[in-house]
Amino acid sequence: MNPYLDRLQPYPFEKLRALFDGITPPTDLKLIRLSIGEPQHPTPQFIMQALTDNLNGLASYPSTQGSEALRGAIAGWLERRYGLPKVDSATQVLPVNGSREALFAFAQCVIDGSRPGAKVLSPNPFYQIYEGAALLAGAEPVFLNNLPENRFGSDFDAVPESVWRDVQLVFVCSPGNPTGRVLSQDEWARLFELSDRYNFVIAADECYSEIYFDDDAPPVGALQAAQRLGRSDFRNLVMFSSLSKRSNVPGMRSGFVAGDAAVIKAFLRYRTYHGCAMSPAIQAASVAAWNDEAHVVENRRLYREKFDQATPIVARHLKVERPDAGFYLWARTPIPDTEFARRLQAEYNVTVLPGSFLARQANGVNPGAGFVRIALVADTAECVEAAERIAAFCQTLK
Repeated sequence: MNPYLDRLQPYPFEKLRALFDGITPPTDLKLIRLSIGEPQHPTPQFIMQALTDNLNGLASYPSTQGSEALRGAIAGWLERRYGLPKVDSATQVLPVNGSREALFAFAQCVIDGSRPGAKVLSPNPFYQIYEGAALLAGAEPVFLNNLPENRFGSDFDAVPESVWRDVQLVFVCSPGNPTGRVLSQDEWARLFELSDRYNFVIAADECYSEIYFDDDAPPVGALQAAQRLGRSDFRNLVMFSSLSKRSNVPGMRSGFVAGDAAVIKAFLRYRTYHGCAMSPAIQAASVAAWNDEAHVVENRRLYREKFDQATPIVARHLKVERPDAGFYLWARTPIPDTEFARRLQAEYNVTVLPGSFLARQANGVNPGAGFVRIALVADTAECVEAAERIAAFCQTLK
């Protein structure tokens, strides 16, 4: 067996099941699950129709590169969303089966195992795929703590030069999971400078980019930040996006990578062997989704409504603010986060995720400890009820 498998830690939800072992929640309270970031809004009918209208595509082997129609739809969306003058759909865009599998596979493609001491930089807390991808590529994860005193930002200047020299890949998540933090133009500029100096690749995970609160001020994206700085070739930069959150189709497993044509070319070659081409029916439904914005605007309205109603209720008892973007509340707990989550489940039948499960100890600190992640993915009424139960539980702690 691959010896690197032994270095993988249990996934957060495996830890959560163990934490809740033996609990019998109150039977008079319906379970409200706010622990997993799975969108619960209905899938738009036109996307489902496009899927069923193209089931004849199941009779054909799909191309790893995806159809011209899909790549063109993605390139057009990138140009509209980020104001990019031109995205070459043939060389700068590659469809993938959701951002999760692509983020994992990308590390296997990018990391040069022949160079000893390879390192992968990741935010901390982080999406657990980053760590697993680094370990199974034979690299060492390096964690950059995202702390409240720095508004949960990544202080790239705190990384020593001796570490930067061995970094081959940097994972960036903006808007962040779990904090909702969006990188600024200045932060992107600093990261690009470091990439030029040390020649590492940047993997920008932007799967939450379309869930924000001001329709006139969308979060800046990695390619957009690069374009503003005259980096129109997007050198050493690839962004990852997905329809899961944007269009409420997590089961479709549809996303894309876009950016540096040279990196995309290498990743396409890797994926040709990896066997991960997207079904033609899913491609057709994805074209329909990327070409429509009305359903995304409505999706944001629903999330905005939930945050407007639920956040003040939780904030009366826990230190929490509405994030820059995304659908998580990152709330500080008055007792250890694992105890908070276990007792909330046992006493009020509301499931949240302990923040310590999403982070690793780095520089003597687990930056997720003392926080819980609350995913406002249920409908508005359930989210408000969950917030009220959290408030009632907090009152018992005084």
